Formats: sequence, structure tokens, C-alpha cells
Amino acid sequence: MKRILSLVLALLLVFVMAGCSSAPEATEAPEATDAAGTEAPAESEAPAEETPAESEAPAANADFKVGFIFLHDENSTYDKNFMDAATAVQQKLGLTDEQVMFKTNIPESNECYEAAAELVDAGCDVIFADSFGHEDYMIQAAREFPEVQFCHASGTQAHTAGLANFHNAFADIYQGRYLAGIAAGMKINEMIEDGTITADQAKMGYVGAFPYAEVKSGMTSFYLGAKSVCPTVTMDVRYTNSWFDIAKEKEAATSLINDGCVVISQHADSEGAPRACEENNVPNVAYNISTIPIAPNTALISSAISWEPYFTLMIESAMNGEEIPTDYCATLADGGVILTELNTACAAEGTQEAIDAAMEQLLSGELHVFDTANFTVGGETLTSYMADVDTDADFTPDTEAISDGYFHESEYRSAPYFDLDIDGITTK
Repeated sequence: MKRILSLVLALLLVFVMAGCSSAPEATEAPEATDAAGTEAPAESEAPAEETPAESEAPAANADFKVGFIFLHDENSTYDKNFMDAATAVQQKLGLTDEQVMFKTNIPESNECYEAAAELVDAGCDVIFADSFGHEDYMIQAAREFPEVQFCHASGTQAHTAGLANFHNAFADIYQGRYLAGIAAGMKINEMIEDGTITADQAKMGYVGAFPYAEVKSGMTSFYLGAKSVCPTVTMDVRYTNSWFDIAKEKEAATSLINDGCVVISQHADSEGAPRACEENNVPNVAYNISTIPIAPNTALISSAISWEPYFTLMIESAMNGEEIPTDYCATLADGGVILTELNTACAAEGTQEAIDAAMEQLLSGELHVFDTANFTVGGETLTSYMADVDTDADFTPDTEAISDGYFHESEYRSAPYFDLDIDGITTK
């Protein structure tokens, strides 16, 4: 085991250099306690044809191992998205089940550090954690086990931590949210045209987990996408103060529907909101996975981060002893930002064409989601905004985020830092 080997080497060094006053003392790593979770992923659900006939992993890497730490299990749409990507990349790279280890239901507490330490003891060369609150514990593990690579989704500290073995990753998901918002706006236009609602009743609802920058960035970009095709749209937001709570998310969605919201979207990790929409026949835009199977009459589309490109890069880099990017941001162009299939049984006519046109503009750089000409704050158009990019304990603004007429989201670090409350969005 890596920690035992490190201790033995340190003790041998002390023995060899006995009598030298400059010899450092060996420090014993703390013992890790058991953590919740399983140590092997479920059987792959990927099509058989995606599995290579022979392992693509070099023979020299037969003992290579990768560990994954998940906040919840496959019942969370957020975590399932990561799990599916990990399983797909396992097959793509020809890794065995013994080489890929899952730790599920690991809270944002010291249990994350303990899970990471267990994965080190099990021989993992690279370890990934998927939740924002895991970051401090992953950094703790990275400091203690410098021979292992640690990667973390949605974190903010890698670019300032100064650790060669700690890395953050996220994606330009705000662009995917914007495109999904277009589907919502097109559906509302259809309702206005057929007389279901009037233009001044064009109100969406949004179920948010926490009032964090990640959530605000996503909900704002979704709103701006809808507004780009439906100028009268407004949006109400309800926070659940939980990443995953089926009952609270369903309750929040139902409350928004009762308040007159005609389309519901979310940044929360369960199927609670989509199920509420199906029960109330209200169109829904989800996140991470397609909800058409559970809401065939109301699911419009979902935006998602595909973690396959990053997991491939992360694992192959660790295998080959190559550097993993300190702060990686996936994009529409590299396949890291995606939309699930459009539900043509529910979507308005012309939706796919509108999405395609906007995507082309995003890819070319002609369109910027947070163009300051398209939103106001307190009735004013912004020309300057200092964002908290180099996160500290006081969340001190440190970086000018607006230039060339738009807010530069996820350009100065991968994790979102757009935390503005713009006009047209109301928190309930």
C-alpha cells in the first residue's frame, strides 16, 4: 500500500542517515477509518460494441487504478451522470473492474478525506471527487499523499493552491443552459400563440439547490436563453438548500406551478421537479440526464456536462506520467457540454432549428451568453464587475469580469463565478 511503502522508505532513510544531525524525522500518516460506499462500480451499461477487443491500456499499466468519490449514488441524477461517464471511459480504455473503484454516498465532511485515504491504500494512482464541498478534504489528501493525483469537479482552489497533484475541472455549462432556455422560450411562445397564456403570463419557475455562483450562473443563462426568443418572459426561483432532496424539489416545483409558472427548470439533483411537472402537465427542462422516460408528456430537453472527455484525459495522463491540467474547463466544441435529445412530442415547432442557430453563434464567438446588452441589474447596464475568482475565506472580489461588452464566465477559472441577481428573476 502506498502509505505503508512511504513510511518504510522514510524509516530506512532515517536508519541510513543515523548520526547526521540534518536527517529529517519520519512522519507517520494518520490511519483512515472506514467510509461508506462500495469499492467497485456496477456492471457497465454501455453498448458492447464500445468495448475494445483488446485493452488499450499499456501492459506496464496493468496495476494502474483510479478511484471515484460520489456525493450520492445512482439515484441522484447529478452523480449518475458522473458514474455513467466513468463506466464508459473504463470500457474505452480497457480497464478492469479491479482497476476502477467507486465510493458512493460520501458526504461533504471528513468522510471524504477518509474515502480518499482508503482509495490511496487500495493502490489508486488518481482519485476524483464530484461535489463542491469535497474540495477541502481532497486538498488535505493531496498534501498528505503527493505521489497520488487528486481531481475535483466544480472546485475553485486548484489554480491558487500551489499543489502539483491537485486539479479542478468544470465546464461551460452556462452555454448548455442557455440553449436549453431557448427550448423553454419557444414552448412559451407556442402557448402565447395558441391562447393558452397571454404574453404577460410568460413566467418560468426554477428550482435551485443553493444561492451559489454555480446555481446563479446556470439559472441566469437559462433565463437569458428563454428571453432571447420570448422577450416578455420572467422567472421565479425557489431554493431547497440541498443538492438532493426529492420531496423538497417536488414541493418547490409544485409551489412554482401553483404560482402560475408555465415552464419549470432546475439546478438540483433529483427527479422530484420533473415528476411534479408530469403530474401537473407543465413543460420541464431538466439537468444532467434526459427525463423523457419519466416525463414523456412534459420533458422538453436537458443540458448536461459530459465527463467522458475529462475522465479520458485525467486517466490517460495519470497512466502515462503526464501533467493533468490544473484547472480544466470542458466546452461545446470538445463535447464536454451537451444537450440531451429534444422531445418532439412536447417541444414547439422550430425549436431544434433555433437551438442549432444559437449553438453555431456560440461556437463562432459571435454570441456571448452574458452580453451586458441583454440584461440589467437594478435597472442599470453593467460596464464593470469585480468577481471573486481567487477564492478566499471572505470571498473577496478580485478580478474584473466584464470587458468587450460581456461577462467572461469560466475564463479565469473553470468553476462559475457569475453571482449577479439580474432583473427579471425573482427569488421566492
